[in-house]
Amino acid sequence: MYEVKTKKAPGTNYSEVYESVFGLYAIIRKKTKRRPYIRSAYFNKDKIFLGIFWSHLHEKLNHRDKTRRLKFFPCALELIQQSRLDPESKESVDKKSEILHRFAGKTKEGEIFFVQIKEEKRNGQKSLISVFPLEK
Repeated sequence: MYEVKTKKAPGTNYSEVYESVFGLYAIIRKKTKRRPYIRSAYFNKDKIFLGIFWSHLHEKLNHRDKTRRLKFFPCALELIQQSRLDPESKESVDKKSEILHRFAGKTKEGEIFFVQIKEEKRNGQKSLISVFPLEK
């Protein structure tokens, strides 16, 4: 399990957390004219696209769940960029043309979280799908 040095996003309600996290995302988005991405150490510096994460997050109806997931976004970015540890990988149940990679991470406070990345078998394109903490 990779231990991140980045702190969770500050804030107690959804709007506070969203504001700080989306500011971080905006910095990444400004670096490219096309789709925002970060590079992954595990996948030999391949691009991990971030757009699907936001559409997946906006599908959620529960604001408490959205806030819980968003708080770990800065930690997830560090984990993707720095971790070389093997993820738990399996073929998607819904689509046989996708592989799901689940990375485990741990904050300095000892909280465990997971980052899920989808890989298209056809072209090898990878996208961040979800970030979520371990249920207690």
